[in-house]
Amino acid sequence: MRRIALAAGVPLGLLLVAPTAALAADGPTLDETVSAVNTTWVIVAGVLVMFMQAGFLFLEVGFSRAKNAGIGVVKILTNYSICAIAYWAVGFALAFGGAGTIAGTHGFFLDVGHTASEAAADFPLLGVVGISPAALLFFQFVFCAVSLAIVWGTTLERIKFSAYVIYAVVFSAVIYPVLSHWIFGGGWLQVNVGMQDFAGSTVVHLIGATGGFAALLLLGPRRGKYGPDGKPRAIPGHSMPLVGLGVLILWLGWFGFNPGSTLAAIGNRFAEVVLVTNLAAAAGVIAALAVMYRRTKTYDVGMAGNGAIAALVAITAPSGYVEFWAAPIIGAVAGVIVVYGVIMIEKVLDDPVGALSAHGLAGIWGTLSCGLFTSPRLAELNGVGDPGLWYSGSFHQLGAQALGVGTAFAIVFVVSYAMFLAMKHTIGLRVTAEEEDAGLDIAETGMYGYPEQFIPPSDLIGSGLPATSGAPHRAPAGVTATAMTGEATA
Repeated sequence: MRRIALAAGVPLGLLLVAPTAALAADGPTLDETVSAVNTTWVIVAGVLVMFMQAGFLFLEVGFSRAKNAGIGVVKILTNYSICAIAYWAVGFALAFGGAGTIAGTHGFFLDVGHTASEAAADFPLLGVVGISPAALLFFQFVFCAVSLAIVWGTTLERIKFSAYVIYAVVFSAVIYPVLSHWIFGGGWLQVNVGMQDFAGSTVVHLIGATGGFAALLLLGPRRGKYGPDGKPRAIPGHSMPLVGLGVLILWLGWFGFNPGSTLAAIGNRFAEVVLVTNLAAAAGVIAALAVMYRRTKTYDVGMAGNGAIAALVAITAPSGYVEFWAAPIIGAVAGVIVVYGVIMIEKVLDDPVGALSAHGLAGIWGTLSCGLFTSPRLAELNGVGDPGLWYSGSFHQLGAQALGVGTAFAIVFVVSYAMFLAMKHTIGLRVTAEEEDAGLDIAETGMYGYPEQFIPPSDLIGSGLPATSGAPHRAPAGVTATAMTGEATA
């Protein structure tokens, strides 16, 4: 009986083992597994960066007056959507398609196959990182969308919506992709000059701030920003809690922004970049608060937020090039820069969210800091540029960084200024004074972001809201708002 049981057990064991052996033979290879893990990380990081759009929304809405709160929603959604289509169709190919000195030439509409091996001939970076072409496009697209979002912080409460649309198309399809190719995608600043920018202090943040600077010069300040004596007046945002929420969402998104730029989970290098990023941001908050307290004996909410953002912007370029000890230094300097930058710029330019300082000046500092603090270990690991002055005693890398910053600023400013100037003399760049006084919510979208605050009391009858809750309001000529639907008729 025992022999029969043993004999019967042999084929039964084979039946159990056979499927496992077959699966092992037909399962993914080690290279395929590595690619899948790294692709998953890049997508997760990309989703975190995408979530930064919510951060920009809350930040800009919070710094706006209540009559301009709703326009931010449609602006963010529209710009993100335009960027998604334009970057897929044209931008990604110009940024990474081929190894041209000026721009890529292959891969429009991502017509390159579905695997890294199939696409590597057109996108050389995929031959190095080995992730899905779709993952690389998505990750680089959300960077472009962040840079585009930065442009508009300077223009709040007075720019025409049509300007968003026109500039978004050109920025997403050409301006950002070409500059990112020069620095990220194997172009001349990266390959020939050795400029270091791990995740975009210049490529994303300085470029966005430069576009905003060009628009701001032609747009002018908000009505009432400067008094008869020329001195700036405070125009407080309507919700500091929204500002704080926006800052925290952006901080969270940066853990996709910088660490995701490793384009790999294998090796755990992204964990080091997470810590470097967090240390810098924390130092930025503390430094900005300390400077403001020394000046005003108050703990300024807006400056605390801008200290975090400026430090995060500054650490973006060196996040993959510096050791832990350098991160708080870079972040603290950025926190000081943003305070004095906001104060000085406000004397001549009306930048409601401080984008020129937090993304522009801090972006410059962060890029230059690579020339000071890049470690030999990480310069060799990244294969771009040389160690910084602290280690090498040489100004060579600092010079390369300065050249890159100057070039990026000059090109983006000239192109952007020309575009906004053309718009100003054709379709117009700025809303009318009456529309600005009424608020862009009703003037541009036909509805209020906070209806109960702005709809005339007489229109609230039957709405379920007390008639006393409405505020007297004069809509722009030809527009009548209804209380409940938000529809407008001309």
